[in-house]
Amino acid sequence: MRAPDLIGAAVSNTFRSKTRTVLTILAIFVGAFTLALTSGLGTGINAYIDDTVSGVGASDAMTATKIDENATGVPGAGSTEPREYDPDAVSSGIPGQTVVALTPDDIETIEGLDGVLSVDAVRTITPDYIQAGDGTQLVASVGSLIPGQTVVLATGTEPDPDTTSLEVALPLAYVEPLGFDGDDGAIGQTVTIGITDAERTQHTLEATVVGVAEEALASPTGSSILINDALADVLFDAQSTGLTDEQAERFASATVWFDPEATETEIDALKDRLADAGFTGTTIADQLGMITTVIDGIVLVLNAFAIIALLAAAFGIVNTLYMSVQERTREIGLMKAMGMGSGRVFTLFSLEAAFLGFLGSAIGAGIAILAGTAISGALAQGLLADLPGLTLIAFDFSSIATIVVLVMVIAFLSGTLPAARAARKDPVDALRYE
Repeated sequence: MRAPDLIGAAVSNTFRSKTRTVLTILAIFVGAFTLALTSGLGTGINAYIDDTVSGVGASDAMTATKIDENATGVPGAGSTEPREYDPDAVSSGIPGQTVVALTPDDIETIEGLDGVLSVDAVRTITPDYIQAGDGTQLVASVGSLIPGQTVVLATGTEPDPDTTSLEVALPLAYVEPLGFDGDDGAIGQTVTIGITDAERTQHTLEATVVGVAEEALASPTGSSILINDALADVLFDAQSTGLTDEQAERFASATVWFDPEATETEIDALKDRLADAGFTGTTIADQLGMITTVIDGIVLVLNAFAIIALLAAAFGIVNTLYMSVQERTREIGLMKAMGMGSGRVFTLFSLEAAFLGFLGSAIGAGIAILAGTAISGALAQGLLADLPGLTLIAFDFSSIATIVVLVMVIAFLSGTLPAARAARKDPVDALRYE
């Protein structure tokens, strides 16, 4: 019997006992459905992290801060111990938290380390308020994008880092309180930013709104007003009025650029060199690692339940084929008497098992795709509407194909015991079987 004939015979034999076959396929369906759905969940969330959250920074840069050797804890961050006053500390940008300031000498030290291409000092700018026209003055913080960072925009564009014009992108939450008529109505409007210098003199600067940033799971500047380099320079100069150069040039952190082709080992070595010099280095992968680890852990647990369901289905396949072998004993004897070898008999029953696995997994994966797409669409319009760009359950063709093949392999292996039993049958004894 040729291979196509074996396959055709296996398919037709599968439906001899329709009820038993349907029940076995349903058992496989449950496992495949769960596995496909949880796989889609992991794919969707991780894709959102890659596309949206990864805008927090570039992959070839790390944030360097100075090690505080006297730190025993940060109030409000799990420690109730007070800290000794440090005249070299500056705001970290997080309310209530400070870091040891980096100086120009520190920047020069970092630049001299092996593996460092360039260093950009991150300046801390603390404005008093932002205002549109004669409207309400709102408390605001500001932030800038570094190369490689992105922000999800509701409308407009990101502030241009290369222009001399003063540009801002407003968080979505600021549009209405500032008095603008919707997101599009804010584009092109002028806002006033107030900032106080060291001599307690308040300066006001005007900037143009070029974009409105969406609320997202994570943003490179949080809920801050996004400003371009030209506006950052003007604000920093205004804030530094009355300070000496030594007092003004104190930075919370620095962005350290390294070779984009650097391996993980080389990046770890650079972190070690920074540590030896008295600094810490944190990459975007370090910042997002815990998030992806937790998500992958949850998906792994859910997948474990799917595997348990598939193992239960495997026992169903064994039972179905054992019953089939028992019922077709005389038929097996006849096939062997007509010259079919034991290997062909084994292949026939193994193919039946694999076909059961294919039917259950294909149906399960197909319905999982339909259900997952529907659920994801409903959540995007409802519960997850505040997370634009998130497709909670997304499906990758290669992952679905892998699941189908995996289930077929499990089914094939489950069918080997009944198939081996059929292959070992003596044709004379089988023909005498009643």
